[in-house]
Amino acid sequence: MEDRFAEIRPYRDNEVADVLGRLQADPELLDSLSGLRFGRIGVTFSRLLRPLVRWGLKRQLADIVDVASMQSVVRGYMDKMIASTTAGFSTSGLESLENGPYLFISNHRDIALDPAFTNYALHRLGRQTCRIAIGDNLLSKPWISDLMRLNKSFIVKRSLPGPRQLLAASRLLSDYIQSSIAEDGCPIWIAQREGRAKDGLDATEPAVIKMLMLARNKSEAFGISVGRLRIVPVSISYELDPCDALKAHELRSIARDGRYAKAEHEDAASIAAGIAGPKGRVHIAFGEMLGDSYETVQDVVDELDRQIEANYLLHPTNIWAWQMLNPELSVPSNLNVSKGSISRRHFEQRMLAIPEDERDYALRMYANPCDKAIRACGD
Repeated sequence: MEDRFAEIRPYRDNEVADVLGRLQADPELLDSLSGLRFGRIGVTFSRLLRPLVRWGLKRQLADIVDVASMQSVVRGYMDKMIASTTAGFSTSGLESLENGPYLFISNHRDIALDPAFTNYALHRLGRQTCRIAIGDNLLSKPWISDLMRLNKSFIVKRSLPGPRQLLAASRLLSDYIQSSIAEDGCPIWIAQREGRAKDGLDATEPAVIKMLMLARNKSEAFGISVGRLRIVPVSISYELDPCDALKAHELRSIARDGRYAKAEHEDAASIAAGIAGPKGRVHIAFGEMLGDSYETVQDVVDELDRQIEANYLLHPTNIWAWQMLNPELSVPSNLNVSKGSISRRHFEQRMLAIPEDERDYALRMYANPCDKAIRACGD
């Protein structure tokens, strides 16, 4: 039987052994690990160190025999990362959702951590973890693609030469997501937009909803098709963004030059910075599942945006940034704000460490969710 989704889907249990063998033989992966493990010496003598690195990698992968055991390894790293780089991880709303497959549509602040924290929240309640949508722009090396697909990621093809190819890829992606929910009973995580919301303004791209609707049965009402997808909005908030200075630099460059050219492997560097950097408190809020009463794409977009904004948990850093930008105004006392884990002095020093011409972009990134919440209070 033809496997329509072979090029984009995550790997299956019977494919794991071959993929692990391929990883252990990949010289680029071995050289990358050598640099991480041994620093400058590892980079200089990477060829000589490959047998040693291969042996170490083989030991690390020895207990991985299927996708579940791969996720167990990832879970161990998540435990360590949460303990060492956060001041606590919390969730809300998930207990109110019945166990079952959902299409989680999330705001997007960090390339790797947004879906990782979502899966961690699901795992803690004994729920099935998600298949994760990841853009092919992040898969610059075959070994990166292999590692992602071992961990239940599926590929969103964006680097295609023309509109026909892009439409065909979008139809296939839509079919795959529908199949995962309806036939495999497996939840899906996808971002509400392409790329992170570097300015802190979360907004659903209508193109995402249009893509999801490509696979719908045209003979049934639009709202029924929406209901079948079992869409749940997800809001994730970080007390500190490890990539705040990097995002501010990019936004300043776009404002000044009209464009920003990413360095080679810059996305990989952002992933590493996000994982290793301090995040303070992290919270994920799961909203209510969308029903079948929607008539248009814009109706769905509006409801996603409404829930993601309403459920977003503010941190003191959001309040402080807003006050630094609006010193003459006062913050309403009825905003939903976490206790926070860092002092205002620490946050202000962090902002002062960012170049002056880029600082306001970082402050606005933190302040914009607060600004939206204040406007919602006024409404």
